[in-house]
Amino acid sequence: MAGAKTAMRDQLLTTRNRRPLLERSEAAREIALRLTAVPEVRRAATVAAYVAVGSEPGTAPLLSALVAAGKRIVLPVVLPDLDLDWAAYAGDQDLAPARYGLLEPVGSRLGVDAVATADAVLVPGLAVSGRGERLGRGGGCYDRALARVPVGTFTCVLLYDDEVGVDVPVEPHDRPVAAAVSPAGIVRFAATL
Repeated sequence: MAGAKTAMRDQLLTTRNRRPLLERSEAAREIALRLTAVPEVRRAATVAAYVAVGSEPGTAPLLSALVAAGKRIVLPVVLPDLDLDWAAYAGDQDLAPARYGLLEPVGSRLGVDAVATADAVLVPGLAVSGRGERLGRGGGCYDRALARVPVGTFTCVLLYDDEVGVDVPVEPHDRPVAAAVSPAGIVRFAATL
């Protein structure tokens, strides 16, 4: 199973890295528009999000829109054991370079359970199946975080259109998401609702 996941990750990352910058930029804007129109995000007081890096679908327009809407945003801080702590987002000026090429907030840490207080949880991924099974980067960070999120909380992975509805290898520790957003729109997964 690990070999199949590694091969799929390599293929998906290669495709992502070949995407033109204009396509990435347009995808980031479309994803922000789609997500900010979702009722669960519009109603949310606190949103757990992340800062996209590299060829991931961009989150800068989304974070700006959430701030403009008055949302409290918490962002992950990767711990040495690859679990995720969380800190409030106070703007790009409070982000600092971290391990793995990430940008993380420099504010006070809220603890690993802070993700459970979010009304909507937005996560990165490389692909998602038609049942909401998400393929991540392989560290298990978000599977652990998603395990702390109360049932019924809106969880959504941000992807490019061709990464939604893909057959992904699944292991017992993998946590599904309730939805996926891509430039084409929101896809909800009945099995996780």
